[in-house]
Amino acid sequence: MVLSLKEMLVIDLEATCWEDRRPAGQTPEIIEIGLCRLDLETLQPHEKTSILVRPEQSEISPFCTELTSITPDMVAKDGIPFAEACSRLRKRFGAKTKPWASYGNYDRLQFERQCSQTEIPLPLSPTHLNIKTMVALHLQLPREVGMKAALQMLKIPLEGRHHRGDDDAWNTAKIAARLLATLQKTQTP
Repeated sequence: MVLSLKEMLVIDLEATCWEDRRPAGQTPEIIEIGLCRLDLETLQPHEKTSILVRPEQSEISPFCTELTSITPDMVAKDGIPFAEACSRLRKRFGAKTKPWASYGNYDRLQFERQCSQTEIPLPLSPTHLNIKTMVALHLQLPREVGMKAALQMLKIPLEGRHHRGDDDAWNTAKIAARLLATLQKTQTP
């Protein structure tokens, strides 16, 4: 499969989580796939999307709702099964044929873990960019920093609600666009 370099998908996942210990028998599961398309020619983010996913092995805790604003009722009403969400990524967004990025490795690892546990093929291309590491390298930081701190350091305003997948994907796309624009400037003769 040939990778298209006209667009990059920027993804941010929200998953079930707990304030303290995870309840017995429950495992972190994706409850939202936030996605934003980043045009690699214009470096403009567009089409911010939220795909709510119904968890099958865990419940959304009050802590998780407080952090993300995603409630059990929301995913019961509007959520789709994980397999359907993966199919949508492949069919609607062409996710197997485009590079994708996330802020850190968590999203990549969670996708790999959940796909392995459910025996669903990974819906994304193997080409993943870790924007968190790119920020640290670009700013010559001694360690990686969170997305909110990166936005502040790059003087990019935070849009939307932090810890909502679609908003975090949008903000990550803005960071990626800034880094790619800087890279392009250094390549211009």
